[in-house]
Amino acid sequence: MVSAIIVAAGSSQRMGFDKLLSLIGDKPVVAYAIDRFEQCDAIDDVILVVRWDRRAEFQRIVDEFKFTKVNCVVDGGSERYLSVWNGISQLSEACETVAIHDAARPLVSSELISRVVTLAKECGAVSLAAPIVETIKRADSEQNVTESVERTGLWAMQTPQASRFDWLLDAYKRIVDSGRSVTDEVSALQEAGYPVRLLRNADWNIKITFPRDLDLAEKMINLRQIKF
Repeated sequence: MVSAIIVAAGSSQRMGFDKLLSLIGDKPVVAYAIDRFEQCDAIDDVILVVRWDRRAEFQRIVDEFKFTKVNCVVDGGSERYLSVWNGISQLSEACETVAIHDAARPLVSSELISRVVTLAKECGAVSLAAPIVETIKRADSEQNVTESVERTGLWAMQTPQASRFDWLLDAYKRIVDSGRSVTDEVSALQEAGYPVRLLRNADWNIKITFPRDLDLAEKMINLRQIKF
């Protein structure tokens, strides 16, 4: 059994409003993200993790679009890793592979999700990623450049990130028990000593972070002629 945890519990501080409930065309961002997993044959069920104070709104979206794979809508935590942990706690014992995805990435394709899951079954843990192509600089607190950073071998992590359920459960239990914080599943798995493979993604998979990203996402969806 393959389950997905879609994380939609962020505060959207950089947006100034809840980006996941914002519309791309006539549908909210989170609906596009859920639909990609709904349409993916490799995914059996979905757990949606949301802000506790917006739970009713997210549930209405699930009901409105008749997402049949979403079997659980749960409250998130104060940080992303705690939201993921809340989702993990709802997984069935029959789950063998789990894919974690940020709802703020509405452009991921069902085909890409399937490729991540397939590779995770083969090697244990996988993350979508893209190589860093820009020149990288480190700066101080006043944004003065202090040094150059060699970009060879540097990758930007994306989601979904998928792994064996027993690996992910062990990795996150260690993090939660220690009181440390991680920003993604790759970091948690790394700290627990599990190997992670990267799957290079050449397709658009932007994370909605700033208001301008909504316009870009809509243009890309129209360009792809995604039917939803």
